[in-house]
This record gives sequence, structure tokens and C-alpha cells, in this order.
Amino acid sequence: MNQSRYANSVQLNDQGQLRHFLTLEGLDRELLTEILNTADSFVDMSAQSVKKVPLLRGKTVVNLFFENSTRTRSTFELAAKRLSADVLNLDIKSSATSKGETLRDTLWNLQAMASDMFVVRHSDSGAAHFIAEHVTPGVAIINAGDGRHAHPTQAMLDMVTIRRHKGDFSQLKVAIVGDILHSRVARSQIHVLNTLGAGEVRVVGPKTLLPKYIETLGVTVCYDLDEGLRDVDVVIMLRLQTERMASAFLPSQGEFYKLYGLSRERLALAKPDAIVMHPGPINRGVEIESEVADGCQSMILKQVGYGVATRMAVMSMAMSGQTTQ
Repeated sequence: MNQSRYANSVQLNDQGQLRHFLTLEGLDRELLTEILNTADSFVDMSAQSVKKVPLLRGKTVVNLFFENSTRTRSTFELAAKRLSADVLNLDIKSSATSKGETLRDTLWNLQAMASDMFVVRHSDSGAAHFIAEHVTPGVAIINAGDGRHAHPTQAMLDMVTIRRHKGDFSQLKVAIVGDILHSRVARSQIHVLNTLGAGEVRVVGPKTLLPKYIETLGVTVCYDLDEGLRDVDVVIMLRLQTERMASAFLPSQGEFYKLYGLSRERLALAKPDAIVMHPGPINRGVEIESEVADGCQSMILKQVGYGVATRMAVMSMAMSGQTTQ
């Protein structure tokens, strides 16, 4: 069984619906479009005076974060509460896992509390898959980022952003710039952009920050930023993940900005109506200058809002998939 088929045997039910959301690899365009459409309906709901719906009323969602991430955890928490779920944020650093308890033991203890959904962020690739394989039937697992492998809800909120502001993917040229090697977000973005039929996906960065054989994922590789930005519709800047790299990957942050930082002058190489995105947190003056990050073409703050709606969509669909399997 290939990796995509294996992942889908775990994350889809017999009717092809989500029961877990672990990776974007192998998911077809129809299901991805359903997620986008559902997220759109929740985006529009955010303008209403009452922002809650009862889709997860009576359900308990546990945010199981083994890595720190204020933005991701807070948007998942808000999404769950807007779906009317009860939410438990587990402080992993003070939990039993730091005292020698295994991940499986922690899982079983949480299941004993009648939890219905785990949102999992972990430094090890495959952690969410492991939990999905061992969880009690009827409990949904949402991957909030695992190692260098995947960050599927971030990639989907990026697609919501692109579709709402640029429309049809087939006409779009998208440049993903920066630390591709260490980015789980980039891998998920590449998979979903190609599945949704984007016109061209470019990855831009120094050789030391690009994975070997990246071309096999269906992208155009550019080592020069000016070349990579020319005539694109969407620019996605990535955070330099210095906590995951040694000094050998780049000489300095200043040198990186000189060669690959997004300035107003460089953005002018893209199409005049190009949008700028970043999964956050941004490093001003390292990946992007403040004038661009705060400018009229920036979608960075809108991405945060779309993130709540996208996570509402995924959580509601995964819970529905549990009841229909």
C-alpha cells in the first residue's frame, strides 16, 4: 500500500468522508473543495452577531499540544467553542508524559474521560497517524502539525484565502519562498495546490533550504528570488525555522534577507494585484519587510480569521464522519 492510500485508509470512512484529518496527501479535489465550501460558510457566519452553531454541542475537544503554538492552538480553541464544544487544553509540559508516561498511556487516559476529538501537535512526524491508529472508534484526530511532515489545516486555510481573493486555481502562479526544507506547511501547500489544479507552483530558496528531489512533487525550483517572483499571482513567505537548523544552512539572517527577503521593490516583480501570505509568526526584516507585511497586498491577518473558519469546517466534517462510518 502506498503512503497516500495508507493515510486515507486511516483518515476516511467507508463512504469516503473524513473521520480524521491527518494529511492532504491522497485527498481528492472533490473532498478538498467540500472543505473549502464549508469553511466559506463559516467565514460568512463570523459577520453575524451570534457566531455559534450547535454542530459539536455535547462533544469534548482536547487540544493535545506537545509543541508550543499560540496562534494554532488559540484558533482551534475558538473554532471548537464556536461549534459549541467543550474544550480542554492539556499542558503537556506539566503532564504525565514528562514523568515517563507514554503517548499511548496518555491517549488511553484521555479516552477514559469520554473525549470526542483530539487536536494533536507534535514534533515527531507521524504522531497524529499513530494516535489515529490506536484511538477508540468514534474519536476524531486532527493533525495540527507533526514534525516536518504535514500541517493540513494551515494549508487549507491558505487555500481558503487564495480562493476568496484570487478565484480559480487553474489560472494562478504561486511562489512559496524560504525555508522549504524544514517546513511542514510547505509540503501540505504543494500537495493541495497541485490537487486543486494550480497553474504553476514555484518553490524559491537557497539549495541548503530546499529538499532533495523536490521537483518530484510537481513544482518549479527557483534559486533566484527575482526569477521566482516574476509574474506570480500569490507569494507565500515561510518562517525561517532556526530552531530546526544548524548554522551550516545559511550564513546569517541578514544574508538571507538580502537574497530572499520580500521587499516592496521585489514584490513589484509579481503581478500588480498579487497577494502576499505568511503562515506566521513573521520575522520582520528577515523574511519580509514591515511595509509589505502591513501593506494593502498582505493577507496575513485575514489568514488568521480564515483559520478559525477552516478549522471549524474540518472539525465538524470529521465529527460527522465518525457518526456515518
